[in-house]
Amino acid sequence: MIKIAFCDDDLLVLNELSVLVDRYRVSHNREIAYTTYNSPLELLAGIERGTRYDILFLDVLMPGENGIETAREIRTWDKSVKIIFLTSSEEFAVQSYVVGAYFYQLKPIWEESFVRLMDSVLAECIKSQSDSLILKCKDGITRINLTQLEYCEVIGRVLLLHLSSGKVLESSGSMEELSRQIFKRGGFIRPHRSYLVNMDYIQNISYRAITLYCLTQIPIPRGKYAEIKQTFLEYAFQSEESML
Repeated sequence: MIKIAFCDDDLLVLNELSVLVDRYRVSHNREIAYTTYNSPLELLAGIERGTRYDILFLDVLMPGENGIETAREIRTWDKSVKIIFLTSSEEFAVQSYVVGAYFYQLKPIWEESFVRLMDSVLAECIKSQSDSLILKCKDGITRINLTQLEYCEVIGRVLLLHLSSGKVLESSGSMEELSRQIFKRGGFIRPHRSYLVNMDYIQNISYRAITLYCLTQIPIPRGKYAEIKQTFLEYAFQSEESML
């Protein structure tokens, strides 16, 4: 299910967008849910309460707080939502991309251009969903690409996700739930109850530890070496990696 929000102070525009998305989801047989907001403050209140959207159509010129300022606040809570600005002027085009806009759509919005835009942004959303994981972190809702996740460890009730960039994200939750979600996608192993490892980053496996390319060592419990080695070799074979 793709979740969309429309935010515009013009009720006629909101109605037009609602009609367009209704036609689109019927003609393309898509599961799409949408919510309309008449003011940016209403939208921000919903997002701060934890409501999450995949796509956001946001009017640039609104009373009180314009769309660029609203988007800047949204990015403190959600860095992954696809933001599409709506405007009758190109004046704010450059500023829109500073806040990570997906597209800058000029009004009026014709159905043909709306369909092309929806095809494009939905393809991006579907790709992101299959290759990524959404987490509630200290700095807001974050989508991480699993190919960039080297390993995860749990300390107390805090999950620490180590990315290939060197960044470490903190998230609350259980290792069991995280493992359940990630194992659906494959490529990960849980050698120890406190660690989850991306096998693409394994450099060496010894009787005592897994060594990653970043030189971090993950402990191997006694008696688990053979099982871990076999899992890794099977993964490397399926990935068609060269082995000597």
